[in-house]
Amino acid sequence: MTSGSTHMSTEETPPYGSGASTSSTASGAAPIKRIRTHHLREMKQRGEKFAMLTAYEQYAAQTFDEAGIEVLLVGDSASNNVFGNETSLPVTVDELIPLVRAVTRSARRALVVADLPFGSYQASPEQAYLTAVRFMKEANAHAVKLEGGVEMAPQVRKLTEGGIPVMAHIGFTPQSEHNLGGYRVQGRGDAAAKVVAEARAMEESGAFAVVMEMVPGAVAAEVTTAVSIPTIGIGAGVECDGQVLVWQDAFGLRTGRMPRFVKQYADLHGVLLQAARDYAADVKAGTFPTPDHTF
Repeated sequence: MTSGSTHMSTEETPPYGSGASTSSTASGAAPIKRIRTHHLREMKQRGEKFAMLTAYEQYAAQTFDEAGIEVLLVGDSASNNVFGNETSLPVTVDELIPLVRAVTRSARRALVVADLPFGSYQASPEQAYLTAVRFMKEANAHAVKLEGGVEMAPQVRKLTEGGIPVMAHIGFTPQSEHNLGGYRVQGRGDAAAKVVAEARAMEESGAFAVVMEMVPGAVAAEVTTAVSIPTIGIGAGVECDGQVLVWQDAFGLRTGRMPRFVKQYADLHGVLLQAARDYAADVKAGTFPTPDHTF
């Protein structure tokens, strides 16, 4: 477990019963405490960092959960990391809900956040609420994430007042890439004040955390001290309270040019490629299956 886990407050057993338990082992071990939004705020107050990764299916979710990753994001990045699209824009609510459901079924400890895809919340607070309710009811999401600054304050307020935790996302917002002129750093020079104002607006509207993407490190540091809610950086420097990466980028399943903010911790593409080649060679040579693999 990570450093913050030993400090989390005791959580009572749900008073109304529940279905099959996923919070304790069959051997009767102590139940695993679920990360909640207030735990992230407590970690910020103690100066403890936390990690967030994307996850889109069962085995990645289980593995990252076992590793102690505090937050799993079922991102709209599934559009270009699962469904083969060029950007995050085409993915739909109906495509994302089964992925969120798979992750929430598989993660026993991590907080699972579902991305609201492009076009599913921008029209009005009511549209945002109805979309978020689908993720909470049909996929058992623990929270949702939406992109935008001051203009999204009514949506954030509507969701949080309706009992849905919201993670905000400011700075570079991929769903607005065409409006922003492509993948460009946000908040340089005179625009820094706008990033700070957006973070404060999200906090005042009820967001429990705010992602800052491709924001200068000094600006992200200013935001982190200006708001009481946790900040999560992606290309925003080390002063953020947490960090997030797309797992296929971080662990080398995706190949090619990577964004500057990506650090690769493994070469999973290379491992899988060699394994597939070895399997194919065994089949062609008649060395698989052997008697040990035959009934």
